[in-house]
Amino acid sequence: MKSKILLVEDERDLGNVVKQYLEIMDFDVEWSLNGKNAYATYAAAPANFDLLVIDVQLPGMNGFDLASKIQQHNTDTPYLFLTARGEKKDRINGLSIGADDYITKPFDIDELVLRIKNIIKRRKPGKITTALTEQNTAPLDAISFGDVIFQKNLLKIKVGNRPSVALTVREAELLEFLYHHRNSILKREDILVQLWGENDYFIGRSLDVFISRLRKQLAASEKVSIDNVYSVGFIFTIKE
Repeated sequence: MKSKILLVEDERDLGNVVKQYLEIMDFDVEWSLNGKNAYATYAAAPANFDLLVIDVQLPGMNGFDLASKIQQHNTDTPYLFLTARGEKKDRINGLSIGADDYITKPFDIDELVLRIKNIIKRRKPGKITTALTEQNTAPLDAISFGDVIFQKNLLKIKVGNRPSVALTVREAELLEFLYHHRNSILKREDILVQLWGENDYFIGRSLDVFISRLRKQLAASEKVSIDNVYSVGFIFTIKE
């Protein structure tokens, strides 16, 4: 079955090109020209869409407002933002409210396709074996540490007896990196370069957003924490 994309783009020429190319790449695409119509389309059948591609600067309801309303239906619905070149505040805001990724305009259409495929691959549970051997056993694709179960392929984290919550792709990448470097001091620049290949202002601000969101999810844990190391970076602590 083809993955279904809801494309929300008010530039007709760009929207038409993206829609046609995604369809050539074997996606089923529904295209809306504004946030109001996109929300109505999604709300009518939220389970039909595997991913939303949302332009930030939309007439009427902007992309951020649209994403917030969509999350009221299903917090697990993945989406990525299209943002104007150089608008760092848009990217930071988009990642902070839960976007799986962002891509700046003008963009390479093949890069957009690759990012879409990566998000869907990570998000689709049907492609991943997650059977439980016992009621309190971690899923087969999971990493278990302290009182935390991290399902990296499903982009989910479970703390203690609380329900699992969704992570974005970059939050999951960061959590896995922290786990593999647990109980040791990590410099900010080392995290940025080793994980995402660069250390600049925007990526640094994004790291702070991801750390803050992971801390929120781990707040209920009695054994796992992310602590600041003043003027250096962070330490990911797992208590035995």
